[in-house]
Amino acid sequence: MEEKTILAGAEPEIDPAAESNLDEDMIARIAPAREERIFLLLSIFIGVVSGLLVVSFRMAIEWLSVLLLGSSPNPHQPRLLFVPAAAGLVIAILTRYVFPKVRGSGINQTKAALYISNGYISFRTVIGKFLLSALAIGSGHSLGPEDPSLQIGAGVASLISRRFGMSKEKLRIFAPIGAAAGLAAAFNAPISAILFVIEEVIGQWSAAVLGSIVLSAVASVVVARSFWGSQPMFRIPTINLRDSRELLAYAALGVVGGFASLIFAKALSYLRPKLRSQPQWTQLFQPAAAGLLVGAIGYFGLVQVMGAGYEAIDQAMHAQFAWKMLLLLALFKIIATTLSFSSGTPGGMFAPTLFIGAMLGAAVGTVEKIYFPHFTGSVGSYALVGMGVLFAAFLRAPLTSVFMVLEVSGNYSIVLPVILANTIAYLISRVLQPVPILEQFTHQDGLDLPSMEELREESNLHLEDAIRPVTVPILQGTDTIANTLQSVAQYEDLKSIPVFLIQCGDGLWYAARREELEALTSLIENASADEERSPERQASLSASSDGLSAITLAQHLGSERTPVLFPDLPLSSALPHFERWPLLPITNRALRGSLEGVVSLQNVLARYQKR
Repeated sequence: MEEKTILAGAEPEIDPAAESNLDEDMIARIAPAREERIFLLLSIFIGVVSGLLVVSFRMAIEWLSVLLLGSSPNPHQPRLLFVPAAAGLVIAILTRYVFPKVRGSGINQTKAALYISNGYISFRTVIGKFLLSALAIGSGHSLGPEDPSLQIGAGVASLISRRFGMSKEKLRIFAPIGAAAGLAAAFNAPISAILFVIEEVIGQWSAAVLGSIVLSAVASVVVARSFWGSQPMFRIPTINLRDSRELLAYAALGVVGGFASLIFAKALSYLRPKLRSQPQWTQLFQPAAAGLLVGAIGYFGLVQVMGAGYEAIDQAMHAQFAWKMLLLLALFKIIATTLSFSSGTPGGMFAPTLFIGAMLGAAVGTVEKIYFPHFTGSVGSYALVGMGVLFAAFLRAPLTSVFMVLEVSGNYSIVLPVILANTIAYLISRVLQPVPILEQFTHQDGLDLPSMEELREESNLHLEDAIRPVTVPILQGTDTIANTLQSVAQYEDLKSIPVFLIQCGDGLWYAARREELEALTSLIENASADEERSPERQASLSASSDGLSAITLAQHLGSERTPVLFPDLPLSSALPHFERWPLLPITNRALRGSLEGVVSLQNVLARYQKR
């Protein structure tokens, strides 16, 4: 046989096939790490691009508003009537023939992209959302820029991730990352944007996803603040609750906001499907008709309800309206927004919701000042709390509503009234309107997207819900095999015991099938040689028998043990283990190895079927 000698300093020969396999393995290990690094860098890049787009979007709205309605629109100006109507007609035509997927606020569209289209949002949709939403809001339709900003950011993320060839799994994650960036820039409030995306778009989060969302949101806000500054959107004095009875007034505001959100939701859930069920040709004129009616509201005296209405919110916070005027503005803002949104005009619900809440809050604060002048709360504080109240009740995002109020005001002394009023409004809304308005919109559109509120309220099952008392025999892993077989022999009907639990020490267990113990019995019987065997064979088997008698059961089983499970773990965590183990012991967290009970596959399935 010819020998191959490797000379000093020479390279050993490598099989080309083995080298190819080695390269593939290295690439497989390097690729995920590379993708993770790109993922984080792209999150920042998406935040920067989204911030720039949102700033441009807001500037376009302001420019169009001045161009179309004038720098200071007043009642009885004819342009208030024909500008929203003409813009509505242009929007309807472009929506029908050029940008068919820009209808709606943008929240449900982003969720649909995430759960149906694997995060895909076309660049055409981004352009259409930018142009048509800016035209709608700038011409006076009662809609807001925040929700479209969310979809614009998600669309940018979708486009960038596709260009960089990210995996399918990452493509789905990038949509909420971009959504958080767009919303954070529009609100100038990164925490609220992050919480809203988690609460209403993805419903759950992991550390990796949260880190990317935070990076994109912070990057977009940094870009936005470089243009707008770091000052909060609204400024109110610091609140000093010297009289605890004042909390009753905030509680009353929560009640008022809860019922107002019900009226708002009922109006939208009624009119929107009615208009969508009309013949196709009429939908070309619905945005124009809505614009004409909204313009008429402004023409006859309530110009404040047109557009996003942030200037009117600021005026309400500084007590520039009487309480009757505030209630009138809240009522007609509900009407105007219902008309604009139901007609299919692209635009958001955030700003109208904040407007209505601010008017109601300022009205409650004004009445309080009339009848309880000794209370220290300002009208502005009630207006600010009212914004959070309607946000929590109408959009059903209670956690986001609290942080949103804190971030847009920069006033953390208001946290107690906000939490109280928001909670009351949210509970009233849940009782009177069980299905959230965003979920109603998905059903009206023929979609079946996950309800984030239901996911939050869903009671998760745990192992303790399926646990059963230990009824199978327990053997000690420290016993020798011979002693173990003597213990097993005490059971008369061995066939009726499918599983034995073996305590192996150090808090670990082994679930042994009856067949495994029967195999030990056969091994011992074979080692007990009968008289017909040869002396040499008899000696060998006797030595084997003595060795088996000295080995403990735990040693014979090897190192494999059943997984360590605790009662508070999710019920689903047991499912992967039943392929290997017929029974799973559930142990106590405080007393390692102490049995709480056992679960079998039948126990788990039976518990799921009871839900």
